[in-house]
Amino acid sequence: MPKINVYLPDELAEAVRDAGVPVSAVCQRALEQAVRRVTAIRQTVLGDLDPEQLANRLPHFTARAVTVLSLATDRARAAGAPAVTSGDLLHGLIAEGGNLALQILGAMEIDPATITVPDGTEPGGDGDGLRFSTAAGNVVELAVTEATGLGHNYVGCEHLLIGLAAEPDGLAGRALRDRGADGRAARRAVAAATAGYAHLRASTPAPEVLTAVRAELAPLIKRIDALEASRA
Repeated sequence: MPKINVYLPDELAEAVRDAGVPVSAVCQRALEQAVRRVTAIRQTVLGDLDPEQLANRLPHFTARAVTVLSLATDRARAAGAPAVTSGDLLHGLIAEGGNLALQILGAMEIDPATITVPDGTEPGGDGDGLRFSTAAGNVVELAVTEATGLGHNYVGCEHLLIGLAAEPDGLAGRALRDRGADGRAARRAVAAATAGYAHLRASTPAPEVLTAVRAELAPLIKRIDALEASRA
């Protein structure tokens, strides 16, 4: 049976050994789930699916993330484009209007309304029906792997933001990096936001959670930046 090396931080590796966690079984299960999700993405013919069908095809995606994909598909279809690009995905993320990714961009001092969503085509998307371009497919696949890496059992708009910022070749990635949102910064901000959200949700009435997260995020990210600068 082929072997795949899994690298862990020292503290986590020690904790795994002490707890007797069956690493191979856990990793196999996580990889099986990731493969199923990525395969579903690659096989999706977007033009043939309404939002409900898309949600059924991608069951681990949140309702807002499905809305983002639907808005991106509508934009590409209206333009008569051969594929849904990463620029379409970025447009959908901004147009959805109420997702955590937009709150995170605000905490990074990037106003989503000032981001210029790029037009243009990207390679890929070959085959029958409207599909993702290569870059857009990579974005969605990155979102899946980022969610898995963060230990989340769902794929949300915040994971799409990381994918958009980290994907190296697409239109959206260049637009976001021009504004200072690269993959590393987005990943750090998402990790801080989701950890803060979980903490605040346990102690804050639901209607006030998002407002509290927004208030907490900015100083937290500044502190992380200062710590990283001091270690450089």
